[in-house]
Amino acid sequence: MTSPVLRSQAGAPRSTADEQRTRIVAHALAGFSRAGYHATPVAGIAEAAQVSPAYVFRLFPGKLGLFVATIDYCYEQVASALLAGAETSSSSSKPDDVLEAMSLAYVDLIRDRDLIMLQVHAQSACDVPEIRDAVHRGLATIVREVSRASGADPIAVQRFIAYGQLCHLIVQAGLDDVRESWAELITAGMSHPS
Repeated sequence: MTSPVLRSQAGAPRSTADEQRTRIVAHALAGFSRAGYHATPVAGIAEAAQVSPAYVFRLFPGKLGLFVATIDYCYEQVASALLAGAETSSSSSKPDDVLEAMSLAYVDLIRDRDLIMLQVHAQSACDVPEIRDAVHRGLATIVREVSRASGADPIAVQRFIAYGQLCHLIVQAGLDDVRESWAELITAGMSHPS
């Protein structure tokens, strides 16, 4: 039996199943980032992607499989952005300079709040083994790529990851706009795009 495919606008060529998976995951990112794994119905994601829920289930092993694929996609986006940032630091190969370039690339990436919101939802659902494994896999990739591309020592890489998590908190909680001493302490020396 051949894979079902969708006909795109104006009789354009049919999409492959892999292209459809990618497109559905992009819609799943937006859906899951808003309500998380438990509260997001596959029917809503399917509707946004203009496919049937049955088609989603043909391409993914259930809602859990779709969520895991979306986590994997999210971390792939993060790793790609960090590596692109590292490449912009080609004028300096000092680990601190490479990490700074990676930081700037990450700050630019998280203008899309869906990515960090999805990471927060994935972390909150780590009691589900498959989700925990996907988060571990994503973090492992980030740590390996940051270590390799920057040449930084383990403590510097740990600090980089910790600052990334602090960036999440600052952006998610809107701390840049809080003019109180406790928030200013947390956000000191850090700025984020609105």
